Amino acid sequence: MAESQSATLSPTEVQSVELQDTDAQTHVSSSKSSKEPIKLDIEHAVVEDDPRIWSNVKKAQYIIQNVVLFIISGASMIAGLCANIQNPANAQIEQQLHTSSGDISLSLSLFILIQGNFPIIWSAISEIKGRKMVYLCSVALFALGSAIVAVSRTIGLLIGMRILQGVGSSAVIAIGAATLADIYEPHQRGTMMGVYYSAPLLGPSLGPIIGGALTQGLGWRAIFWFLVIWGGIIFSAFLFLFKDTFRKERSTTYQNVLKRRLREQQSSEAKDEPRKISEEESQVNDEKQTNSKDVGAQTSSKDIEGQPMVIPASAIREVKLSIADVNPFPPYLSIVSRKNNFAILIPSGLIFAFSNGVAYTCARTLSMHYNYDALKTGLVLLAFGIAGSILGGRWSDRTLARLKAANGGSSFPEMRLESTKVAMVWLPLSVIGYAWVCQEQVNVAAICVMLFLAGFLSIWIYTSTLAYIVDANTGRSSTAVATNSSFRGLFASIAVEIAVPLQDSIGDGGLYTLWAGLLVIADCLILLVLHKGRKWREASAEREKQKLDAE
Repeated sequence: MAESQSATLSPTEVQSVELQDTDAQTHVSSSKSSKEPIKLDIEHAVVEDDPRIWSNVKKAQYIIQNVVLFIISGASMIAGLCANIQNPANAQIEQQLHTSSGDISLSLSLFILIQGNFPIIWSAISEIKGRKMVYLCSVALFALGSAIVAVSRTIGLLIGMRILQGVGSSAVIAIGAATLADIYEPHQRGTMMGVYYSAPLLGPSLGPIIGGALTQGLGWRAIFWFLVIWGGIIFSAFLFLFKDTFRKERSTTYQNVLKRRLREQQSSEAKDEPRKISEEESQVNDEKQTNSKDVGAQTSSKDIEGQPMVIPASAIREVKLSIADVNPFPPYLSIVSRKNNFAILIPSGLIFAFSNGVAYTCARTLSMHYNYDALKTGLVLLAFGIAGSILGGRWSDRTLARLKAANGGSSFPEMRLESTKVAMVWLPLSVIGYAWVCQEQVNVAAICVMLFLAGFLSIWIYTSTLAYIVDANTGRSSTAVATNSSFRGLFASIAVEIAVPLQDSIGDGGLYTLWAGLLVIADCLILLVLHKGRKWREASAEREKQKLDAE
C-alpha cells in the first residue's frame, strides 16, 4: 500500500486502501496522475522498498534474490541435518550416558514433533517483528541448544536441549517459504521452492555421512559442535547479508487489523456527529452571524459511510500489532477449515512422512542386511530426492506458465497441481519396486535405482503441493506453511515411531506396499483439489469476507 502524504481519505480512497484478496495473478501498473482508486490484489499491493524489485538493474536484482535464497536454503538444511546426524552416534551416546535405546528414540521423536509444530508460533511472531528478527532469534536458540547438548552428561539434559534445537530449527520451515513468496512472483515460485526444498533434503543424506565421520574421528560430541559452528555461520549471514522481506501491506493479518481500526474510527465519528452538529446549531442561533455555515447543508446527509473520514497518515503507516492481533490459533483453524487446504495438507503430510520413513528404515536395512557402515549408508541415501526437488519445481513453473497462456494470461493456484499428474502415476509403482528389492535383498544397485525414482517422484509432488499451499493462501503464506509443517511433523513423527515395529513384523515388502497404498490415497486427494479446489477456495474466501464485514 502506497503511503499517502495526505491525512484525509475519502470513502473511495479508503476502499482503495482495503486491498482485495483475489486469485488473479495480475500485475497492476499505477499512474500517479489518475484520480480513480486502483484496486490491487494483496499479492501485488504497492509497498515501499518492494523486495521483488529491489533493483532496477535486472542482474543486481537476480543477485540479491539469490543471496536470500542461498541463506534460507542453508538455514533450512539445519532442519534436515538435526534429525539424522545423530543416528550414527546413537550407540556411543547410549554407552557413554548410560541410557537405553528407548530414550534415544524419544529424543528423536520429540525433536521431530516440536520441529513440526512450533513454526506456528514463529509465524505469528514474524507478523509483528518481521522475518529477520525471527530468523536471528531462532538460529541463536538452535546454536545454544546444540552447544548444551555437546556438553551434556545426562540423557535428560540431552533430550531437553534436543527439544530446544527443534524449536530453533523450526522457524525457517514456516517463514522460509513465506520469504520466497515475498521476493518471487507466483510464476517463479515452483522452481525456487524446488531449490529451497532440496537443501533440507540433503540433511537425511549428508547427516549420516557427517555424523559417522565426526563420531568415528572425534566422538559424538563433535557432531553438535559442528552444528554450533553451522548455526553461527547462518546467524552471521542473516545478521549481515539478509534484508528483511516482510511487508505488512501484503499481510492479511495487517490488512484485517487496519480494516477493523477503520471501522472503529467510523463508529466513533458516528457517535460524535450529533453532538458536533448540536454545538454548531447553537453557535449559529446565538451569534446570528451572516457568514455562519449552513447547518442544513451539513446535516443533510447523516450517513457516516458517505462522509469524508479523517485518518492520520501515521495510523496507516504505523499500525502496531499486538499478540492478540496475531494469535496463531485462529489463523491456523482458518487455514484448516478451508476444504482445499485440508485436502492438500493430508497428502503433503503423507509424502513427507514417507520421505522420513524411507531415510530411517533404509539405513537400518543397509546396516542389518548389507553390513554397511554410516558412510556407505549416507552415500546410498544421497540418491534420494535432490533431483526431484529441483526438476519438479521447474516442471511445475513451466506447466503453470503454459496453462496461464492458454487461459488468456490469467491463472489460479490449482493450475500448478496439473504438473503432478505424471509423477502421481509412477510414484506408487516405484515405491512397490523399492519395497520388494529391499525385501529380496538384491544387489544394492537396484535399491539405489528404486530409491532414486521414489525420491524423485515423491519430492516432485511435494514441491508442487508446497507451492500450491503458498499460492492458495495469499497474504497468509507463513501461517499456511506453518500449518503444513504441523501436519507433516505430526505425520512424520508417527511414521518414525511405527516404522521399526512394522519393518520387523511384515518386512520392507509389506511396509512399503502399505505405503504405496497410502500414496495412492494422497494422489486421489490431490486430484480432488485439482478439480474442486478453486470452487472450495472461492466459497471459503467469500464466507470469511462476510464474517469479517459483519464484525
